[in-house]
Amino acid sequence: MNESRTIEVLLFAGASEAADGADRVIVQSHDHITASELMKQLADQHAALAPLARRSRLAIDQRYVSSDHVIPSGAEVALIPPVSGG
Repeated sequence: MNESRTIEVLLFAGASEAADGADRVIVQSHDHITASELMKQLADQHAALAPLARRSRLAIDQRYVSSDHVIPSGAEVALIPPVSGG
């Protein structure tokens, strides 16, 4: 059985705006969680972020990761929303 775990997810740009200006949220999860599982739990636990979570990328320790990447304990986790340039 997996242990319970708290993951702090940093928010930027549109993700921060969707979370009423918060620069981070907490996700309750389990050990050995993958990036795709975390994105689902983020959307489930923070409804305002659900639309963005489906279109965003996850960065672990300042690097984009694949959906099957296991998030190590103590890692910096950031939700990177889609951006547009001009």
